[in-house]
Amino acid sequence: MIHGIDHTALSVPDFDKALDFYCGVLGFEAEFKAGWPKGAKPLDDLVGLKDSASKVAMIRLGDTKIEVFQYENPVGKPQDPKRPVCDHGIIHLCFRVTDIHAEYKRLSDAGVPFNAPPVDLGREICAYVRDPFGNVFEL
Repeated sequence: MIHGIDHTALSVPDFDKALDFYCGVLGFEAEFKAGWPKGAKPLDDLVGLKDSASKVAMIRLGDTKIEVFQYENPVGKPQDPKRPVCDHGIIHLCFRVTDIHAEYKRLSDAGVPFNAPPVDLGREICAYVRDPFGNVFEL
C-alpha cells in the first residue's frame, strides 16, 4: 500500500550551488551527504545507468524532503533554464509558506527569479519561482 510521497529528487549540474540555494536561501537542512564511485554495481543497477558516479544529499524542511544528485558519470544533459511549465514531466514543487508576500520580498531581494509577484487565486495566493538551474517551484 502506498502511503504518500517520501521525497522528490533533482539532478543538478552543480551540487554545491544547489545546496547553497536550497539550504542557504530557502532554509533546508542537510540530513546527509554521500555519493558513490564509478562502477558501484548495485547502484548502477538501481539507477539504471552504466558506470555511474554521483554526489547525493537528502535535505529537509519540515516534512518536505528533496534528494539532490549531481551525476559525475555519466554527466547529465543540461535543461533549458527557461523550460516552459507546459512541457511534459515534473513541472514544479510547491512549498507551503506562512507569509507569501514576505517570502516574495526575501527571495526577490536575494536575486531569486519569479515569473510574477504573488497572484491571488481566491482560495490561495501563489507564485512561481526558479532555482539557479531553471527548476520551477511554487510558493
